[in-house]
Amino acid sequence: MAEYKLLLPSMGEGVMEATIITWLFNEGDNVKEDDSVVEIATDKVDSDVPTPVSGKIVKILKQKDEVAKVGEAIAILEIEGEGGNTASEEVKTETPAAAPDTDTLKTIEEPLKVAASTQEFSGDLYLSPLVKSIAQQENISETELKTIKGSGLEGRITKEDILAYVNNRGNQPAPQAAPVQQVVSAPQPVATSAPASTISVAAGDEIIPMDRMRKIIAENMVKAKQIAPHVTSFIETDVTNVVKWRNKNKAVFEKREGEKLTFMPIFVKAVVKAIQDFPMINVSINGDNIIKKKNINIGMATALPDGNLIVPVIKNADQLSLSGLAKAINDLAYRARNKKLRPEDTQGATYTISNVGSFGNLMGTPIIPQPQVAILAIGAIVKKPAVLETADGDVIAIRNLMFMSHSYDHRVVDGSLGGMMLKHVHDYLENWDLNTEI
Repeated sequence: MAEYKLLLPSMGEGVMEATIITWLFNEGDNVKEDDSVVEIATDKVDSDVPTPVSGKIVKILKQKDEVAKVGEAIAILEIEGEGGNTASEEVKTETPAAAPDTDTLKTIEEPLKVAASTQEFSGDLYLSPLVKSIAQQENISETELKTIKGSGLEGRITKEDILAYVNNRGNQPAPQAAPVQQVVSAPQPVATSAPASTISVAAGDEIIPMDRMRKIIAENMVKAKQIAPHVTSFIETDVTNVVKWRNKNKAVFEKREGEKLTFMPIFVKAVVKAIQDFPMINVSINGDNIIKKKNINIGMATALPDGNLIVPVIKNADQLSLSGLAKAINDLAYRARNKKLRPEDTQGATYTISNVGSFGNLMGTPIIPQPQVAILAIGAIVKKPAVLETADGDVIAIRNLMFMSHSYDHRVVDGSLGGMMLKHVHDYLENWDLNTEI
């Protein structure tokens, strides 16, 4: 028999650690290759870790609520044979034999710096979600963080570094900071906390603690509203041609591809075309700089069975056909609702669509997910009488109408850009070609 160390696998660019949620097996249990053995959580998504080998779990190294780094052993399995991975292999996974070249590090770190700058700390300070959470809870300012010597890769601050700082904080000299810096680094209000005196609990009231995902959603939504001045424009669109086209093609598509044909691929295609017309909507803000994104990655707000919300991302949506979009959307929606998303599936969105119409809502005023600068809400498609212009004059006809609402960040998107972008989506949908191939 040999020992095999089950390592926390890589979970995509920028994800360096995860929290153990639940072990699906106990010590002494036998597992088969590809069995999901533990549920983990990052700041974006929950996922499972499968075992690449069959064997018996002899020791669990990371318990519930503990944090593991990518490449770190989380359990030891006993497997058949004399093989297995060794301690040296684990070290090789965790510690590169040679330092990465400068260009590679820059490629990895630049998007992380942008993401960090949209929170509470500047772009030259990378903090993992866990370290950032500890810093916020302990009211550690950015000036203080810069005095902490990190022991992680390229001097990054690890969980151990910041906890050691917290324990010795009373013995540290007070950091010197200019008044302006103190104002900038003042702690933001915490979304999930409120003065106890403002809420009264009556007999029979039920107190339901927020789960981890709900806390993250709450914090992200509050920060998004604090960061971006929101403006919302509305338009009503005649999507009769879209409805006719889908009705004509959905049975053929399902028979050919084994996939449902929803309206979402059509909406995404129209949005992508409009973004190509107005590329300055596909941007992020980093301090006083505007970062114009090369890729068009569309976030797709998805409601989960437990009532929470997640936003999987259609990567390079501009490079996909309608058929490709339909397959990508169905795959992401299925995996989101069945907790099969990988962390990288929720990263990198440059623009987001929220289909509030799926709940029968006519319109909404969506909150812009950071660090994006715009989001589109699509309302329910409703049959209504409408005035049509014809060669013989105006007539009233029954049409399929739909409201769309476009929220945008007024720091960089003015009413003209936000409104024209929305109008172009409207035009692409109203003029949808009934002969479009799928």
